[in-house]
Amino acid sequence: MNYNLKYDFVSVRRRFFLISSVITLIGIVALLVAGLSYGVDFTSGSRLDISVGTSLTKEEAEATFQDAGMAVPPELTIGGDNDRVSVRFDKVLTDDERTGLIDSFKSTFGEAVSYEENTVDAGMAKELGQKAIIAVAIASIGIIIYVSIRFEWRFAFASIVALFHDAFIVVSIFSIFRLEVNLPFVAAVLTIIGYSINDTIVVFDRIRENLKKAKIKHVDDLAALVNQSIWQTLTRSINTTVTVLFAALALFIFGSESLRLFSLAMLIGLMAGAYSSIFIGSQIWLELKARSLKKIAAAKSA
Repeated sequence: MNYNLKYDFVSVRRRFFLISSVITLIGIVALLVAGLSYGVDFTSGSRLDISVGTSLTKEEAEATFQDAGMAVPPELTIGGDNDRVSVRFDKVLTDDERTGLIDSFKSTFGEAVSYEENTVDAGMAKELGQKAIIAVAIASIGIIIYVSIRFEWRFAFASIVALFHDAFIVVSIFSIFRLEVNLPFVAAVLTIIGYSINDTIVVFDRIRENLKKAKIKHVDDLAALVNQSIWQTLTRSINTTVTVLFAALALFIFGSESLRLFSLAMLIGLMAGAYSSIFIGSQIWLELKARSLKKIAAAKSA
């Protein structure tokens, strides 16, 4: 197959470096200005998912809260088939408050009303936040060590930049649109890291194999090799990504309310991972390797 006739990914790498830099800058501004909307997993409070068994409006749900003698929480959404009320309180509900609220819903919508409660106190929220950070850090360090041993430091550096790029895109979008960050979100980020490094490693492995057979004399030879390696692995990368995307999309459409944000994070991260393995990870390695090649050439000429 003549890869010279196909699209030249390498020649447009700086354009995509610029796009990623702009996205990163927007994400940083969003995080500095608005921060993240943490769920009860990372802040103390209670979350109730109330199923009423019939269609209702947000106004009807708010009226039910008022009938129970409670202030309407700022975070109240109607989900499912408009038959589920999801509400978050900034404090831990007492037994009397919870019982009074559910009784109010039952008096309005009947005995078919059921609920799920998720309550986290301040100490537990702090511990969960620390463990989430540790989990992401351990995963990143493990990947750096593995790639450094398996390949070389340039591959390790490029892969970890691609990983943080993918994870940061997901975090930025959740910050911009004020989507809730909870433990399923952390699980999604760790899953994205796994899929992203898998996709990147496939491209890196093909680059390494092609390097063994190639005679690299100039940076253009190196660029052609990276381009060829991307094309050789492109079909496999697309097939893997699309397969998982369908699964995540089905989970997003048909899954429960608690899984929607997880599947949404997966959808965003998978697309970012496919993008970074082609336009970010391999291209960063090319830049680092090209500099090394130029230094060797300069030393020989000197």
